[in-house]
Amino acid sequence: MALLKSVFGKVKKGLERTRDTFASGLRSMLLGRKLDDELIRDLEKRLIQADIGVQTALRLIAGIKADYKAGKMTRGEQVLDYLKSELKALWPEEDRRIHFADTASTGLPTVILVAGVNGAGKTTSVAKIAKSLVDDGKSVLLAACDTYRAGAVRQLEIWSERLGVQIVKGQQGGDPAAAAFDACDAALARKVDVLLIDTAGRLQTQDPLMRQLTKIRDVVARKIEGAPHEVLLVLDATTGQNAVQQAKKFSEAIDVTGLFLAKLDGTAKGGVVIAVHEAVGVPVKFIGVGERPEDVEPFDPDQFIEAMFAE
Repeated sequence: MALLKSVFGKVKKGLERTRDTFASGLRSMLLGRKLDDELIRDLEKRLIQADIGVQTALRLIAGIKADYKAGKMTRGEQVLDYLKSELKALWPEEDRRIHFADTASTGLPTVILVAGVNGAGKTTSVAKIAKSLVDDGKSVLLAACDTYRAGAVRQLEIWSERLGVQIVKGQQGGDPAAAAFDACDAALARKVDVLLIDTAGRLQTQDPLMRQLTKIRDVVARKIEGAPHEVLLVLDATTGQNAVQQAKKFSEAIDVTGLFLAKLDGTAKGGVVIAVHEAVGVPVKFIGVGERPEDVEPFDPDQFIEAMFAE
């Protein structure tokens, strides 16, 4: 599948700020130093202030303290190796692929619901997913369920034209759930492989809009058996710890099945992906490493951590 193409260089470039503020600082602090209580205290402060999350930081420090007291860890270089190893170990073996319906036997399309806050890069991420699906030989129908902003619908229309895929639009100012219902009808009638639903951006604190998102999910579930097969949450990698709260609230509302970390460029706070995963336990499936439709990579934890610590 086209989504499985992976380029370490792009990920490394996207984590440039993360390396400068996190890994490079750790390297300067630890290399050539003998481990002692004061250095561990300084390290603890730096880790807690990082985007990896307080709980992860405290767990790492607890492990370092235990090894130090046991005489297993005496040098700063050993701490760096330990951090890399432990951060990689945070990611369990889990399915990071898109889950597809058995369209061949049931005739039903796969439905992918995509959500996120305003400005997270959601619509561009939808386009990236669509291109990867098309490249894999699947027919795709886009559903523009942001009935509030004409600009958002137009953006998705432009992407549909560029990618050569069909699109269904809701009535301006109408009920987004009704737009999703119509999109399901169209997907069934046209016998497409995948229905990709773009929803309106909303803040996780906006309860009425979050309930509306739940309604869209429920309408889709009633219309197509087993749908939605994927519920992807797009998170802006530049927002840091705010992404954790977003992930929690959206997961409560729509049972998120996967995360798409967007805007992984030189300004990203990439370490937040660790904190988000710890907070919600949902697989990070994809990362966006540029603005073009092809700028999407499957999330590989080992590769990601290596890129964070690369010199």
